[in-house]
Amino acid sequence: MKPARSHRIVFRIYLGAFLGLLLAPLAVMAVSAVNLPSYPQAWPIEGLTFAWFEKLPYSHDLMDGLRNSLIIAVLVTLLTVPIGTAGAMVMEQLKARFRPIYYVVVISPMLTPGIITGVATVVFWRGVTRQTGLPLLYNGIFLTVAAQITFISTLCMLIVLARLQRFDRSQEEAALDLGANPLQIFLHITLPFLRPALISSAVLSLLSSVEEFNATTFTILADKTLTTVLAGRIRVGLTPEISALAIAIVTLTLLIAIVYEVSRRRAEAKK
Repeated sequence: MKPARSHRIVFRIYLGAFLGLLLAPLAVMAVSAVNLPSYPQAWPIEGLTFAWFEKLPYSHDLMDGLRNSLIIAVLVTLLTVPIGTAGAMVMEQLKARFRPIYYVVVISPMLTPGIITGVATVVFWRGVTRQTGLPLLYNGIFLTVAAQITFISTLCMLIVLARLQRFDRSQEEAALDLGANPLQIFLHITLPFLRPALISSAVLSLLSSVEEFNATTFTILADKTLTTVLAGRIRVGLTPEISALAIAIVTLTLLIAIVYEVSRRRAEAKK
């Protein structure tokens, strides 16, 4: 057997195993979401039903957790994308000898364990609340948003920075020579160039916020998010409603991705 052919066979086996490990849990979850038993079961199939999807709106703890998770995720996304973009632009403007120091300082929140971030956020804002007398600052939603911003904005900064490093600065110089001011340059040259990175940052922020658990466990206080509700359900026993919710979220995510990709290709075709 030729080496090139053997390499292709090994690669295909590896790719098949990788996709199998990646998709097998989703397949099991999809089957258990429509299987009849009252506990998650993929085999044997005792009957097909959509009852678990119908019961989702009446599962108040899941719906409350999902609502809070979406509120937090939207707020985190709206804040982290501009913060990360600003951080990346500052990084590009710094002199070379200061960049390593700035990079270490900015990247450190992402390397901090979530437990430490959560506890530190609660302790800090509890002190601020006592000093200012503003109880609104000691709120589960606010604390969770504050904690998640610290490390998710770093992820956004890295994505935007990777895009910004490929930016041709001569375009800005040409715009300045033509009489454009810095705001016009940013809005009409820099921002369009960064658009793919900004979209990627927004998607990553949204998903990272929804799935975050370690820091959220401490900062959410008496409220609940989807991850904390699921953790509580695991202790007392899972139901097929969890599988139904997961399949609904995965399906919605795929539909959004497909719509975005189709619209992007149509926009490129019109250029």
